[in-house]
Amino acid sequence: MRNSKQRQKIAFFLLFLATLLIVIPVGLIVVIIIQKGLPAINWQFLSDMPRKGMRAGGIFPAIVGTLYLVTGAIIFALPIGLFAAIYLSEYAKENFLTRVIKLAIVNLAGVPSVVYGLFGLALFVVFFKFGASILSGSLTLGIMILPIIITASREALESVPQSFREVSLSLGASKWQTIKNIVLPNAIPGILTGTILGLGRAAGETAPILFTVAAFYLPRLPASVFDQAMALPYHLYVISTQVPNVDEKIRYGTALVLLAMVLFMNLIAIIIRYQFRKKKKW
Repeated sequence: MRNSKQRQKIAFFLLFLATLLIVIPVGLIVVIIIQKGLPAINWQFLSDMPRKGMRAGGIFPAIVGTLYLVTGAIIFALPIGLFAAIYLSEYAKENFLTRVIKLAIVNLAGVPSVVYGLFGLALFVVFFKFGASILSGSLTLGIMILPIIITASREALESVPQSFREVSLSLGASKWQTIKNIVLPNAIPGILTGTILGLGRAAGETAPILFTVAAFYLPRLPASVFDQAMALPYHLYVISTQVPNVDEKIRYGTALVLLAMVLFMNLIAIIIRYQFRKKKKW
C-alpha cells in the first residue's frame, strides 16, 4: 500500500512537471508579445489604413480581412462537418468502408496547411476561376478545418447515451426527430469544442491564404467576396520578413492583435458552450 502511494505521488509529480513544461513556454510567449506589442496598441493603429509601405498607419484592413475569412470558413465548414458527423455516427453501418472514411478524416486533420493552400490554388483559384479572393480563401480554410469539426462532432454525438435514443424511439419519434430533438441538443457542447479548435486554426494560418487570397499591400477594404484582402497572419509575416525598417513594436502589436482576436472568438464560443453545458442533465 505504501509503495502504491509513493508511485502515485511520483506519477502526479511527473504529470505536474509535464504541465509546467507546456504552460511556462506558452506563458512566456504571451508575456513577451504583450510587453513588446502593447505600446503600439491605440485607436489609430486599430482603425487606420496602412501607409508608407506598411511602415506607418494601422492594420484595420488586415483585421477586417481576417474576420471575413474566418466567418466564411465557419459558414462553409460547420454545416457540412455537422451533417457528415451525423451520418457517420447515426446512419452509416460499421463496415470496412466506414472505417476507411473515419481514418481518412483523422489523417486529413494532420495534413500540413501548405498542402491545403496548394489544393485551394488549384481548385478554387484556377479550376473554378474564383481568382485570389475572399471566397477562395474561405473555402480553402473551410476544407482545412473540416476534419477537426467532423471528428469533434462525431465524438460528441457518440458520447450521448444510447438509452436517450431508445427512449425517444420507443415513444414513437422517428430517427431524424430523435437526432434533432434529443441527440443534437446534448451534443452541442462537444460540437462547439470542435468549432473553437477550427476557429483558432483558421485565424492563425498563413500558407492557405498566401496562395488563395492574401494581398501584400492593400490599403482599402474589400468590396465583394471576389476581392483580395489583407489578413493578420500574412500581414505579420510580410512586415517581419519582407519590409525593411519596420518598428519592432508594430510587429509585436500586430501579433498581439491576432492573439487577442483568436482569444476573443474562442471566449465567445466557450461562453456559448458553457450555457449549453449547464442545461445538460447527465
